[in-house]
Amino acid sequence: MTARPGEQDHVRPKKMADLVADRIRQQIVRGQLNEGDWLPTEPELMERFGVSRPTLREAFRLLEADSLVRVRRGPPGGARVSIPGPEAAAPIFGLLLTLSGTTLSDVYDARTVIEPPAARILAESGSDADHDAIEAEADRVAAAFAASAPFGPVTVRFHQRLVELAGNRTLTTVIVMLGEIMSRHVAIAYNESPSSMADIEERHERALRSYRRLVALVRNRDGEAAERHWAEHMRAARVHLLQNAETAQRQVIDLLG
Repeated sequence: MTARPGEQDHVRPKKMADLVADRIRQQIVRGQLNEGDWLPTEPELMERFGVSRPTLREAFRLLEADSLVRVRRGPPGGARVSIPGPEAAAPIFGLLLTLSGTTLSDVYDARTVIEPPAARILAESGSDADHDAIEAEADRVAAAFAASAPFGPVTVRFHQRLVELAGNRTLTTVIVMLGEIMSRHVAIAYNESPSSMADIEERHERALRSYRRLVALVRNRDGEAAERHWAEHMRAARVHLLQNAETAQRQVIDLLG
């Protein structure tokens, strides 16, 4: 809004608590404060910033809301740095997908865009340690299958680790934020499946063989074949996870609501 002649535009200054929180936030972002570090005591911080105890505690509340510190109340109290992972943003991300009417088909399409190229990058550019890590994830899937443990969570983790090990932090953040949606979707898909237990076990065996095949291609550093195989895997999985048009058009709100 433009001020009339003789008037001034007034910008509300930041509250002191906001400024203190900004200073501490910058120290965390710049690596001057690391995961697990304790902030100085309240008296020290009050003296350093020239603020009262209520102002300092309001700053702590702001940092807690950002998942940047955890405050331990009562003697001996204090604030400890806690670096959030992508999971911290997952609730608001899920809310945005819910508000926009996003369908499960749309979520799966996004994963199909992200994961096969990630398989190629992991094969071609990943270190031996990265390749060991993705094989370890396949071993976890095998162990869950052998123990008749829930299959969905370990498969979701395999997909997440595939993208994470490819090394792109932005895509890793996206795929981890989709983790809760993916987990709930897989669980519901299995619960609603008309397949017999024998059919489900056979499906799990095929999935495990597919994971092992991907690991072999990654270890051989055959990026083209790894990308092609994982695209085929996801197309086959789609048939079971999005069994019909009604399921495909189910919205995220039906999972998170």
